[in-house]
Amino acid sequence: MESIQNHVTALVSSADTLFILLGAVMVFAMHAGFAFLEVGTVRHKNQVNALVKIMSDFAVSALVYFFFGYWFAYGVTFFDSAAVLAQNNGYELVKFFFLMTFAAAIPAIISGGVAERARFNPMLVAAALCVAVVYPFFEGLVWNGNWGFQNWLLVNFDAGFHDFAGSIVVHAVGGWIAFAAIVVLGSRNGRYRGGKVVAFAPSNIPLLALGAWILSVGWFGFNVMSAQAIEGISGLVAMNSLMAMVGGIISALVVGRKDPGFIHNGPLAGLVAVCAGSDIMHPIGALATGLIAGGLFVWLFTYVQNKFTSFDDVLGVWPLHGVCGLWGGIAAGIFGLQRLGGLGGVSFTSQLIGSIAGVSVALIGGFIIYKSVNYFMPIRLTEEQEFNGADLSIHQIGATNLNNN
Repeated sequence: MESIQNHVTALVSSADTLFILLGAVMVFAMHAGFAFLEVGTVRHKNQVNALVKIMSDFAVSALVYFFFGYWFAYGVTFFDSAAVLAQNNGYELVKFFFLMTFAAAIPAIISGGVAERARFNPMLVAAALCVAVVYPFFEGLVWNGNWGFQNWLLVNFDAGFHDFAGSIVVHAVGGWIAFAAIVVLGSRNGRYRGGKVVAFAPSNIPLLALGAWILSVGWFGFNVMSAQAIEGISGLVAMNSLMAMVGGIISALVVGRKDPGFIHNGPLAGLVAVCAGSDIMHPIGALATGLIAGGLFVWLFTYVQNKFTSFDDVLGVWPLHGVCGLWGGIAAGIFGLQRLGGLGGVSFTSQLIGSIAGVSVALIGGFIIYKSVNYFMPIRLTEEQEFNGADLSIHQIGATNLNNN
């Protein structure tokens, strides 16, 4: 009997390890989505830079999260022997891999906002600091109960802050750090003339669409695998992700008047917003969350780009991740309530406080990091470098090499 129990325990451990490993791989693949979405949106002379940034940011994020960020958030290090690390089929290792892909999404989000005018090395340094300090600080606060924040909410408002898959922890934090970076960098040269916006058309709609599709597919690993164990798998999470995605598409289609850029960002807006409450909402509530997120993204992106000439958010990462993520954290406290068809166990007040806390940490941390890095290592390309494009100025090669010699 004991032998059977041991085999069952080993099987469950192996299944959990495989489950979260598949989730890590799916979220890892999403970084290709970030890359192609940016490549298709920026001008042709900045495509190589977009690809190199996403790949380099991922590698640097993995290193700083391995040596510092994960320890900061969860109090876990990887300096034991391989025999110790391999216990329970190495579950803790693949858990790190899974959560590291979340952490690496922070610089990937920022990258889209500051595209076409940022120097390479200073931005890499800033990204490393964000993943080492700002992101794990709030991650640990919410997902590990650090510093008593969750307990305080539970005692005072009968529920902690609920963020199942990171509407606030990942997306809002990334989006509001990006807000700070965008403000510090300023607008691209030639973007505004006579107080009016000059449209820089996307260089490649098919690549932009490919990026959106890769992100949308990978998001089901992002959300469903956030259970982190086989026994936590929920079809409700998958259904809510689907309905929010569809709601974002429909809303962006209508409000964006068939614009392909808006339509392909619509599903992402819905998915960003549903992350927090995907495990507790009714599918109709998830649909409403996505509908609001899609329309909010289109309207806010258009309004800000035309009204605030110093705020040049190339991919719209602040409205998409920052604002839609903020909406998602609050929406979990609305559509997660039992009286609105949800599973309950949430407090609107806790959701509001937790969401505002995430925005505050991101803004304060973002401005401190980007202003400090800019002071010691200017993060803006020169006017000539920006005119020539980041591809030639930084990497000395274009996306299409026309030199046959």
